[in-house]
Amino acid sequence: MDIRHLEYFLAIVDHGGFNRAASALYVSQPSLSQAVRALERDLGTDLFHRIGRRAVLTEAGNALIGPAREAVRSLQTARSSVEAVHELRTGRLDVACMPSQAVEPLTTLIRAFSERYPGVSVAVRAAFTSREVIDMVRTGAVELGLLASAGPVSEKEVARYGLGRQRFVLVVPPDSPLAGRETVNCAELTGLRLIVGQLGTGMRAYVDALREQGVDFTVAAETEHRVALLPLVLGGVGVAVVTDSWRDIARQAGAHVLDIEPETTLDIALVSRLGSVSPAAAAFVGIAGGTRADAES
Repeated sequence: MDIRHLEYFLAIVDHGGFNRAASALYVSQPSLSQAVRALERDLGTDLFHRIGRRAVLTEAGNALIGPAREAVRSLQTARSSVEAVHELRTGRLDVACMPSQAVEPLTTLIRAFSERYPGVSVAVRAAFTSREVIDMVRTGAVELGLLASAGPVSEKEVARYGLGRQRFVLVVPPDSPLAGRETVNCAELTGLRLIVGQLGTGMRAYVDALREQGVDFTVAAETEHRVALLPLVLGGVGVAVVTDSWRDIARQAGAHVLDIEPETTLDIALVSRLGSVSPAAAAFVGIAGGTRADAES
């Protein structure tokens, strides 16, 4: 079985069809189709139902995704191990990250990594929940993940490296009555108009828990696009509960940031797949300086 055929198969899965996969791979669609047919002959089964211009995975195709990712990732690890001899002068590292942690600490981590290994590019994949991050690492879609969770992540699926905690803060516009203060009690969110994230995120779970405790706020807007939070706040739509990774950028944009009391935090962790990782991933973990969970206990 040609590993390239597995890479082509995964490209079709990830890009949603033959046309987009061919463009991403810089190959012709006929060449891509021939490679998939060769893979199907090797396996003795169809991997896609071809319906007009659409390609829908068969049951066998779905079953192949996990093993194919593992095989391709293993080859990439072997290639990276060879590149390690040359001190990581080239290569690529795929990292899944939740939106708030993409502000910090990911920015600082990538800057430190790039300064030390300028030839290795870091590709950041978006994930909106800690479950998404874990699944992307576990299945081999990425090597590392950066996430926030209300409690420690189990090490049954991934290896975890603790990077500390982030507390919840309130971001308000400069003309808000709260703008002259440094702290706010969570009960004072009663009556405010909040901009919230989607279900499944730590920030959404926090404000939903406040509502269950009797804090009666109004949801002014719900957004999956975390980049919209500050414009919405500064535009006067409402206030936003975020983690303090946003503190500096919010202040630079002209918003005011208050600590919410009593202090509530999320655990920030870098996660990797169980077993060996590529030299680039190992170097990134080393730069992060995280503490392995089993070493914390």
